[in-house]
Amino acid sequence: MITLLDFAALAVGLVYILLEYRASIWVWAAGIVMPAIDLWLYWERGLYGDFGLAVYYLGAGLYGYMAWRSTGRTSGGRTPSPPVMHFPPGLLPIARLLAVFLAVWAGVWAFLACWTDSTVPVTDSLTNALSIVGLWMLSRKYVEQWYVWIVADAVYVWLYAHKGLPFKSALYALYIIIAFFGLRRWLRMMREASPRDA
Repeated sequence: MITLLDFAALAVGLVYILLEYRASIWVWAAGIVMPAIDLWLYWERGLYGDFGLAVYYLGAGLYGYMAWRSTGRTSGGRTPSPPVMHFPPGLLPIARLLAVFLAVWAGVWAFLACWTDSTVPVTDSLTNALSIVGLWMLSRKYVEQWYVWIVADAVYVWLYAHKGLPFKSALYALYIIIAFFGLRRWLRMMREASPRDA
């Protein structure tokens, strides 16, 4: 059954992705409101992994806002937004990120399978792990975060349709399209911000 909360989550979700596309610090305000709405929806639909993720998002919204606000503070008190950048090169940073992803996926999967009546523990835990990694990458303004979100959003489209959340499923289908445009925009922002050869 579709409720007013479904519409509210859709509206805030659209605002969120547009603010992320623009690399606006206000993405974090929407990132606090959206999971507050989602808590009720997920619990009601038995998406316990996503319920736990919504709790994480509430804290991550505050963390992301503080990270973006404190980066680049000047002596005059002005706080420019941190620059968009690439994920650190090298095997070690990638291995660390992959280890965190796999640990979260396995841990949430085990919890959902053993301690809840979740009917989708593998998929629910996969989206959790991808989202935790993607949100952390967003807080650092790594352009590669868009790749993580494209994969996560594709899985979410199926998961939410399967669990009777058509508006959330449609929202995440739209997120995939916007993520491709967001990736292009962030790459362009990075090129424009880099110093040109003399």
